[in-house]
Amino acid sequence: MSRVVGAAVLGVSLLAWLSAVASAQASRTVQDGVFSDAQAARGQAVYGQQCATCHGAKLEGAQAPPLVADGFLGRWQDQPLSSLFNKIQNTMPADRQGTLTRQQSADLVAHILKTGGFRASAAELSPDDAALSRITWPTGLVAAAAAPTTGRVFPPLGNMAQLMRGIFFPNSNLIFTVQTRDPGAKPEPAAGGGQTGGFSFVEWGAGIYGGWELIDNAAIALADASPLMLTPGIRCENGRLAPVTDPDWIKFTEQMIAVARKTYQASQTRNQELVSEATGDLSDACAACHQAYRETRRGGRAPDPTDPSNKANRCMPR
Repeated sequence: MSRVVGAAVLGVSLLAWLSAVASAQASRTVQDGVFSDAQAARGQAVYGQQCATCHGAKLEGAQAPPLVADGFLGRWQDQPLSSLFNKIQNTMPADRQGTLTRQQSADLVAHILKTGGFRASAAELSPDDAALSRITWPTGLVAAAAAPTTGRVFPPLGNMAQLMRGIFFPNSNLIFTVQTRDPGAKPEPAAGGGQTGGFSFVEWGAGIYGGWELIDNAAIALADASPLMLTPGIRCENGRLAPVTDPDWIKFTEQMIAVARKTYQASQTRNQELVSEATGDLSDACAACHQAYRETRRGGRAPDPTDPSNKANRCMPR
C-alpha cells in the first residue's frame, strides 16, 4: 500500500471514529453516567441548605413538588437536561431566584439524578449549557398517564370571542410587553413617590408574584387553555358553531400550544431577549388563525374590531 493510499485510509478511519464519538456524545442520556459521586455529594449539601425546606429532606416533595419518581420524571423526560438545569439556575430557590452559581446548579442536578437511581461515573456534569443540551432522558421512563374521566361534560359558558378576550388577549399582551419591559426589573415609583396612578392588573400581579412569574403563568395559561378552542359546541360571537373538527382549526390550535410551551421555556431562562424573540412566533400563530377564520382585510387594512359587520363571517374558513 502506498503512503498516499495509507494516509487516505487512515484519514477516513479517523473521520469515522470522530463521527462515532460525536454521535455518542449527542445521544447521551442520564443513564450513561453523566455525573460523579463527589459532585452529587456537593449537591446534597447545597440541597440541604437551599432546597429541602420546600422539596422535602428526601426530595419527596413538601411545599414544592417532588424531585423523584414518576411525577418528576413525567415533567422532564421529554426535555434535555439543560431545561432542568435552567429551571434550577434561574428560578430557584423560589425566594432567592438566581442566587445559585452555575456550578451549584449542576451539583444539584447531580444530586437529583443520584437520588433518582441513576448511576454515577468518574466524569462530572458540566454546567455548560451546550453540553447539558446534548444529554436527554431515556425513553419509556414513565408511561403516558390516561386522561381521567369524570363522566361529566360541561358545556361552554362563553363564546369564542369571550374566550379570546378573557384568556388569550390579556395573557398574550403580558408576554408581548417583554419586548419593551424587563419583567425582572423593579417597577419605577410614580413622581413624588408612592404607586403609579390608576389600577393595573399587571402591576398588581407583579407586586404579588413577581414580574417573571407573570410571564410564566401567561404562557402556561395560553398552552393549557388552547384545547378549549376544540370544545364541542362552542360558538363564535355571531352564533355560528366554531369549526372544531376542521383540520386547519385543529392545526392552528396545536401550533398555539407548541408556541406557548416554547415561550414558557424561554421565560424560564429569565432572558428578556429570548422571550422577545419568542413573541414573533406567538404573533404569527395568532395571525395565522385570524387570517383564516376571522380577518377580512379591506384596502390593505385590518378590520375595525368594533364594527359589527366584521363579525358576520367569523369562524368560516376563507
